Amino acid sequence: MGRKESVQKTNAMRELERAHIAFEVITYEVDENDLSGIHVSEQLGEDPGQGFKTLVTVAPSGDHVVCCIPVAEELDLKAAARAARQKSLSMMHVRDLLGTTGYIRGGCSPVGMKKRFLTLIDERCMRYDRIFISGGRRGIQLKLSPSDLIAHTGATVASICRKG
Repeated sequence: MGRKESVQKTNAMRELERAHIAFEVITYEVDENDLSGIHVSEQLGEDPGQGFKTLVTVAPSGDHVVCCIPVAEELDLKAAARAARQKSLSMMHVRDLLGTTGYIRGGCSPVGMKKRFLTLIDERCMRYDRIFISGGRRGIQLKLSPSDLIAHTGATVASICRKG
């Protein structure tokens, strides 16, 4: 089960607090050999459909698009490009993640990035009262209302996961 303890605040937590958005901090033991959201969900006894991973993509123009999808799903780059009104999208290389977002792989949150980017959230988020996102550091998740997350990030809700 997730531990409840005092943790050093991350940019994501500070930003949500400034916006007066309610969230719960959940900590977990980091397994450097398995940073997958599925592993984290299993470790915490959560429904993997409720956990959302944050992926950063790049358009041909160089613009970045943040995509939040359930941890057990794969991003449909064509569907995401359509939702973002881009010709195409490709995954950002992991080496560029920290410099662009301020976050590292396994700790990337759609909240508190260095800069605001267009954000897409898969429509499955609306199936839940609360979802889990990265807290901005490995070992920290934030549990919050998907509606609050959508409103705060200005996200577009769309079907952006691969079918099948």
